[in-house]
Amino acid sequence: MAALGFGVDIGGSGIKGAVVDLAVGGLATERYKVLTPRPSTPKAVADVVAEVVGQFDWEGPVGCTFPAVVRDGVARTAANVDSSWIGTNIEQVVGAATGLPVVALNDADAAGIAEVRWGAAKNVPGLVIVVTLGTGIGTALFHNGALVPNSELGHLELDGEDYERKASAGARDREDLPWDKWAKRLQRYFSAIEALLWPELFIVGGGVSRRAEKFLPLLELNTPIVPAKLQNEAGIAGAAYLAAQVPRVA
Repeated sequence: MAALGFGVDIGGSGIKGAVVDLAVGGLATERYKVLTPRPSTPKAVADVVAEVVGQFDWEGPVGCTFPAVVRDGVARTAANVDSSWIGTNIEQVVGAATGLPVVALNDADAAGIAEVRWGAAKNVPGLVIVVTLGTGIGTALFHNGALVPNSELGHLELDGEDYERKASAGARDREDLPWDKWAKRLQRYFSAIEALLWPELFIVGGGVSRRAEKFLPLLELNTPIVPAKLQNEAGIAGAAYLAAQVPRVA
C-alpha cells in the first residue's frame, strides 16, 4: 500500500489541497481548490482549509504551506494575506479548525523540498534557488540538498521598489503584460540574484511554470534555469512530505 500524506497550499488567491503519494511526490487525488477569502484573516482562512481537508475524509497530519516567513509554526510576515496573521500560530489555528495535527512552513520552502526530493533539484550539488512565481514571488535556497529556510528574495528591492510588484505572475496578470515584456522584468530580477549568490541552478515554480516555454527561453543568464518538475503541485507535495516526517504522539 502506498504511503500517503496530505498537503494544503495557502496562497494569496487560492487555497488548494490533495492527498499525496509520498513515494513519487505525485498527487494521489484531484486537487480541491477554494478561492482565498477576503479578508484573508486567520479564522476565515482556517475555515477554508477545514473545508478543503474535509473533502477527503483525511485523518492524519496535514502539511500546510503559507506565504510568509514561518518560524516554529508562527507567521512572522504577511505579504499577500491579511496582516492579522503576523504573530499568529498557523499550526494551532488551522489545527483547531481541522481537528488534526498541522505542520506549517513557508510556501516556497515547501515547493523546494518537493523539487529536491522528487524533482528538478534531486541530487544537484551546490546552491539551488527555487523561485515560485504566483501572486507574489517566493524563494527557497538549498545547499547540497539542505534547506536554508525563510529566504525572502522575492522582496528584493530593485529600482527603488519591492520587485515582486513588478515581476510576479500576479503583476503580469494585473498589467496584462505580454510574455516578452514580462520576461524583461524577470531578466532584471534573476540577473540581480545571480550577481549576488551565483547559484548552480534556478528552478521556476508556480502555476505559470506550466507555460515555461513562453518566457524561460527569453532569459539570458549564466546560471541554468529550468521549470519545476512538479510545477504548481510542488507546495502541496512538499508540505505533505514534511508533515509525514513528524513523529506521532501516542
